[in-house]
Amino acid sequence: MGTLFIIGTPIGNLGDLSFRAVETLKAVSMAAAEDTRRTLKLLTHFGIRVTVISCRSGNEKIAAQKVASILDSGESVAYMSDAGTPGMSDPGSTLVRTVVAAGHTVIPIPGPSAFTSLVSVSGATDKTIVFEGFLSPKSGRRRTRVKELLDIGNAFVLYESPFRVVKLLQDLAEFDSKRYICVGREMTKLHEEYLRGSVAEVLMILSARFDQKGEFSIFVSGKMCR
Repeated sequence: MGTLFIIGTPIGNLGDLSFRAVETLKAVSMAAAEDTRRTLKLLTHFGIRVTVISCRSGNEKIAAQKVASILDSGESVAYMSDAGTPGMSDPGSTLVRTVVAAGHTVIPIPGPSAFTSLVSVSGATDKTIVFEGFLSPKSGRRRTRVKELLDIGNAFVLYESPFRVVKLLQDLAEFDSKRYICVGREMTKLHEEYLRGSVAEVLMILSARFDQKGEFSIFVSGKMCR
């Protein structure tokens, strides 16, 4: 039987790809990727030559069956999402379930994750942290979920685009403007930035900016850890 390796890839800085990940990619028979173009650039940077097939949210079920058939022949396959760790707001879960059901081994090759990276610099003391990822782009659904998360009382982490981050913070401020947050922007990249303070304080900073760039990760503390 074959082995599927789930590989965490850089969220910005290519230097964050682990030595073990590089060695694994050099050894596998094939790589499956959420975005083949992005993955090929990464492989080229490290001088790795391997056949790459598409495995994204739109074709994951079909691609998972193809990967399983490759594993049936005893070959090994690596899977990478666009950036970070697969299965964390990225495709990969269906692939893992399909491969496991077919009797193959799935091994994680730990690597970068915006979630864990942000928590590590947030100063969080919360014992429970909920990973929520991206909320609905629809205002009503987003506001409802924000209130639910705040009412639960545990810390949580959200992802948001530069086009909606201010609206998201406005929703948070409406329900609890004093809650402590840490916002990461362009994490591990040239212009990475971290803003810490109450929701109201960080909202004031971002609202004053004419143009927002880069993806945002937002850590929101629990009720008891302001």
